[in-house]
Amino acid sequence: MPSGRQRSAKKSDGGQWVIVAPASVTNLPKKAGSGPLFTRLRNPSTGQAALYLFNSDAHQLLEVKAFHEEYRSWFIGQTVQHDGRLFFATPVDPLFLVLFYLTRAQKEQGKFQPLDQILVDEEFPSCPMLLQCANISQSIRHIVDEKEISGRSFYKYSEEKTLKWLKKKVDQTVKVLKDHDVRVGEKVQSASFISGEKIDNSSEEDYIRYAHGLISEYISEDLSVGLSKYLRLPQVTSPPVEAAPKKRKLSDAPVEAEEDYTKFNSGDLKNKKVKSKMSASQKALAKVDKTGMKAISSFFSSKASK
Repeated sequence: MPSGRQRSAKKSDGGQWVIVAPASVTNLPKKAGSGPLFTRLRNPSTGQAALYLFNSDAHQLLEVKAFHEEYRSWFIGQTVQHDGRLFFATPVDPLFLVLFYLTRAQKEQGKFQPLDQILVDEEFPSCPMLLQCANISQSIRHIVDEKEISGRSFYKYSEEKTLKWLKKKVDQTVKVLKDHDVRVGEKVQSASFISGEKIDNSSEEDYIRYAHGLISEYISEDLSVGLSKYLRLPQVTSPPVEAAPKKRKLSDAPVEAEEDYTKFNSGDLKNKKVKSKMSASQKALAKVDKTGMKAISSFFSSKASK
C-alpha cells in the first residue's frame, strides 16, 4: 500500500506533527466535514487511552505509534517544530476494539444487546464510530452470537467463535512471516551474524508462538491465555537454576554486631598469647640454649644519650 508523509491539523499550541500514513488517509471525503480524524480510543489489550486515526468518511481505522528521540526537532517550511516525534499510522482491524466492549458487556450484563448499546463509553465518545468502518457489520459475526427480534439484530459475545477467528489471525500472521522470510527462532540472529549465511532454526511452534505474541497485543490477557491453550502451545518452562553456594545475605539495613569486636583492639592483643602450631624447625630452635644471647632487635635499638 502506498504511503506518504503528511502533516496533521495544528494542535492547540500552534505546533504540527510529522506522520507517515497510507495515501488513502488523505483522500477527499465524500461528505463535507468528514475528513481524517485523530481521536482517543481504548487500547483493546489494556483498556487504557491510545491514539487512533479514522480516515476520510471513517471507513478505515489506523493506530498511531510514535518514534521519539531526545533533542530532536523538525524544520517545517520556515519554522522549527519542537515536537520532534515521528508518527506512524498503520491499519488495524476495528473488530479488536469492538471485541473489548463485547467482552466487557458479557461480564457486566451477559445478555443479547444491540451493538449501539454495547459500544457506549462516556470516557471515549468516539467509540461508536467503529461501527462506521467498512465491513464491520459482516465481520462482527466472527465473534458473536446473533438473534433477530422484530427486525432488529441483537448480539452477545461468543468465546468459541472468537477463538476460531483469532486462530485464523494467527495462521494468517504465520503465513506472512514465512512469505517475508522473517526468522523467529532464538538462535537465528547470532548464527547468521557469525557465519554470514541465512540459517533458520525456526520451528512451526516458533512461528505460531511468535504470531500469538503479536495478536496478543490486541486482546486482553485472559483471552491471550485462552488462545494459547486453544492453539495447544506448550508452556514455556525456564531451565533449572543450579543451587548457588550459601553466601551471607546482603542488605541495605544497618549491620548489627553479633559479638564484641573490641576484643580485637591492638591493646588487648598485646596481653594475649596467640596459640598456634609450631613447625619442626621452630620446635628445634626453641630447645637451643639462648643464655648470653642478645635478641636481634637489640642491634637496631637507638643508643641511649650520654
